[in-house]
Amino acid sequence: MPAADLILKNAVILTMDEAFHIYEPGAIVIRGDTIVAVGSENEILNQYTTLQMIDCQGKVLMPGLINAHTHVPMTLLRGLADDLRLDVWLLGYMMPVEREFVSPDFVRLGTQIACAEMIRSGVTTFADMYYFEDDVARTTAEIGMRAVCAETVLKFPTPDAQSFEEALTYTRDFIQRWRGHPLITPAVGPHAPYTCTAEMLQAAAELALEFDVPLHIHISETQQEVETMRLEQGMPVVPYIKKQNVLQAKVIAAHCVHIDEGEIRTLVHHNTGVAHNPSSNLKLASGIAPVKRMLELGVNVGIGTDGPASNNDLDMFEEIRLASFLAKGASSDPTALPARQTLAMATRLGAKALHIGDQVGSLEPGKRADLILVDLRAIHNSPRFHRDSQGIYAQIVYAAKSTDVTDVMVNGRWLMRDRELLRINEADLIRASQDYARRIDYFLIQREQSLLSKLLALGEETAEEESFEVQAKVAVDDPALIRQIIESHPDIEILRQRHYQEYDTYFLFAPPENSRLRFREDHFVEPDGRVSRVRTRLTLIGPSREGQFAKQVLLSRSRYLATATHSLRFYREYFKPQQMIEIEKERYRYLVRFQGTEFFVNVDSVTHPPLGHFLEVKSRTWSRKDAEQKSQRVVDLIQLLGASPEKTISQDYIEMILQDTPSTHT
Repeated sequence: MPAADLILKNAVILTMDEAFHIYEPGAIVIRGDTIVAVGSENEILNQYTTLQMIDCQGKVLMPGLINAHTHVPMTLLRGLADDLRLDVWLLGYMMPVEREFVSPDFVRLGTQIACAEMIRSGVTTFADMYYFEDDVARTTAEIGMRAVCAETVLKFPTPDAQSFEEALTYTRDFIQRWRGHPLITPAVGPHAPYTCTAEMLQAAAELALEFDVPLHIHISETQQEVETMRLEQGMPVVPYIKKQNVLQAKVIAAHCVHIDEGEIRTLVHHNTGVAHNPSSNLKLASGIAPVKRMLELGVNVGIGTDGPASNNDLDMFEEIRLASFLAKGASSDPTALPARQTLAMATRLGAKALHIGDQVGSLEPGKRADLILVDLRAIHNSPRFHRDSQGIYAQIVYAAKSTDVTDVMVNGRWLMRDRELLRINEADLIRASQDYARRIDYFLIQREQSLLSKLLALGEETAEEESFEVQAKVAVDDPALIRQIIESHPDIEILRQRHYQEYDTYFLFAPPENSRLRFREDHFVEPDGRVSRVRTRLTLIGPSREGQFAKQVLLSRSRYLATATHSLRFYREYFKPQQMIEIEKERYRYLVRFQGTEFFVNVDSVTHPPLGHFLEVKSRTWSRKDAEQKSQRVVDLIQLLGASPEKTISQDYIEMILQDTPSTHT
């Protein structure tokens, strides 16, 4: 009889193959890293001999679970920022902290913690996307787990690349180092269509095709993402990435929450794998993916936890159960996604979704020896009925827990025996993680104390001008008359003029923060009344008065200006102002030269709240002496325009609104 390295006997074997064969009692034969035979115990023991026989004591023996989408180093960011929308969570907290702290050491430690957690919950393979993916791969291989590791590519600087060209160079080298490894499948990771340009998506697809490796990408995770794509590109997300040739690669598409039937059929046609992430999508209120319809149309759908910073755990038993319940609840059909099909998603279909179905996902001869033992004798699993042979799937999906996993093998090597991890020291990892937590806490506490720090943390283009402004704002009765004088007076030279509709939202903060943040949306109005373009900007306004001159002319510091690349809602949720004030006005703006000095002259009609009409005159200056001289010229210009400096009001409208009707603007 042929000899084997190891035989596991006396088990309830769920092969999770295409026919869903079950053997009870069953046995499995392993030689090296490969499964040689699976079948009934009597047949196996009559055909094979071994020097190492393990009695599984009636436990369930099944393929290891496959976590189809995660970001494993983010275990070190678990619990950092919760109960936020995806964009605020990602752009306001995760990415700023990552830019500050993510390093090879961070990645190695986070990966070790994740591997320990996943092994304990029966995961043998995971699909990762992060930075310094070479360190993720090396750490994973040293521990002995299997992974598809995708190096992240983004359109802005990341912890391991200052440009997408640099990221692609890193990815190319990474792929070449790890191709053919028995445990690691390297991959390309363009983060998402909204964080990559068309050029980047095309380049990533070309790289994946060149080396025949998977391409891991986030797709249609939120409704906002889809609506923005329709608005900017005139099509949904899946057609857009198809246009960039992305679907020619072996794609692992994470989320796919908001896709229609046509898009699903496109994914089927291109053999795209989908990673369903039920906990993360619910926690971030992204929605419920149409998994039932995807499966009906033939998509290979796996199950993922997503990163431990958005889940917040890596427990695949929890994900499997929730995936089944979600499909039933969303479809109002209790027969949707039955237990056997859900467990297939976490094993065989998950492997196909990752494009490694020829290696793992089921217990069949020729496949790698990746398996787990699950003990169903605990009280929460009792009793077990035998009337229906398929009931064991429901037992695993609806009743079993990750703590029931007792043993884990990957590639023929034990990683956990009797709940004891063989290659990881958990106590050391916990101590090291607390050191990172203390440092990140301090960083965020310091950041939260300054509006400027929070603004800079977004990574948006921010500029500070070290000049002063001399300015005055005057109430006027007839703005048309003011404009007529500006446009006709011989002592005033018009250098530039524009017409806007301006929509301002001021964020006010509790003391001791004296600054204000203004979100401005400028609509450029053409002479025929048509709006030609829209510009949005953030302005951080410091304390309003640096000095004061005759006639209430003020000297104030310049502002910090930043391009507003997100919605007003995003900034409101990110900055958390104590109070908000909205102002709408029509503005005619002139850049003029008067008495040898350039001035900006704004003629405003404030329509909301109905405050009336105002003339604003201001000029930049570089010294206090120069400011005193220009303050008199400001007064002279105001008088020339027929306004009275005695009607000068505060530097902006905010004090007026707060003084008159504060309760209506909170």
